[in-house]
Amino acid sequence: MRHSRAKGEPRFPDGPKADPAGSHFERRIRSFQPRRSRVTAGQADALQRLWSRWGLDIDGHHVDLAELFGNDRPVVLEIGFGMGEATAQMAAADPGTNILAVDVHTPGQGNLLNLADHNGLTNVRVANGDAIILLREMLTADALDGLRVYFPDPWPKKRHHKRRLIQPEFLDLAATRLRPGAIVHCATDWEPYAEQMLEVLTAHPLFENTRADGGFAPRPGFRPLTRFEGQGLDKGHVVNDLLFRRVPHEDR
Repeated sequence: MRHSRAKGEPRFPDGPKADPAGSHFERRIRSFQPRRSRVTAGQADALQRLWSRWGLDIDGHHVDLAELFGNDRPVVLEIGFGMGEATAQMAAADPGTNILAVDVHTPGQGNLLNLADHNGLTNVRVANGDAIILLREMLTADALDGLRVYFPDPWPKKRHHKRRLIQPEFLDLAATRLRPGAIVHCATDWEPYAEQMLEVLTAHPLFENTRADGGFAPRPGFRPLTRFEGQGLDKGHVVNDLLFRRVPHEDR
């Protein structure tokens, strides 16, 4: 029998919170839209069973990454992972790197937890909420060894361009949490957004292009070709990758 939730009852009592940051939310333009679409039975089961162990609600409180993962291996932050298939593949291929994957899509959160469980991937943690709050309030300086932003919402309408994630202000914040030498890796199939990303990253003094020609990079082998991306390529879409390195601190 299907359970009907009472008003105010959590959707997943032992899973991610609907509003984890609460009072930490501020009135600003956000680059994401929370999506609470249909969750399958398998995804719901994973959320209930695994969230307390492998999940993190972005609530504004400091998080110790070594404690979160149970080791002091390098940590890469991935912002926006969709259904998590590519994240799981990257985690399996590089077990020596921890991946902190952030998204607000509940089915995707459950799916990635399911994939991690079924494939024995202990180097994945799933974070729920606003990545800006995570970066600004919960992580310490130089906490991250990399940042991945794959296929973010392009916000194609001109009046919505201010919602795009890759902006100078975001890079200012990200730079404070990335160790020198850390790689920022972005990928998009929306060419105008790719051009903006290249322009903004190139202009930022704390990042340098890993490409000597200052342009886009070929897709690196560690970024899986997803089914969605393959379908786009079959239709003639152009996918651009950008790999920029965090430059050393000036005082070091």
